[in-house]
Amino acid sequence: MPKEVRAKLKIEPGTFFRVRLNKNNIVLTPIRKMPVDNLYGRFAGEKILDELEKEHAEEITHIAHSSKLAAG
Repeated sequence: MPKEVRAKLKIEPGTFFRVRLNKNNIVLTPIRKMPVDNLYGRFAGEKILDELEKEHAEEITHIAHSSKLAAG
């Protein structure tokens, strides 16, 4: 990509592009933010892992209990 185009569009190394085909042309559109960046801070203050941690602890307890019964 020519330097003057990069400068005008403020395209820096590492810029990602959305690529689409328009008839016989390739259209590159710079992506200013990564899609995952839109989620940053969205769940701040929420305890989204609590339920998974509780479920995992219950699974470990169940497996340990089942192992003792089978051995015993």
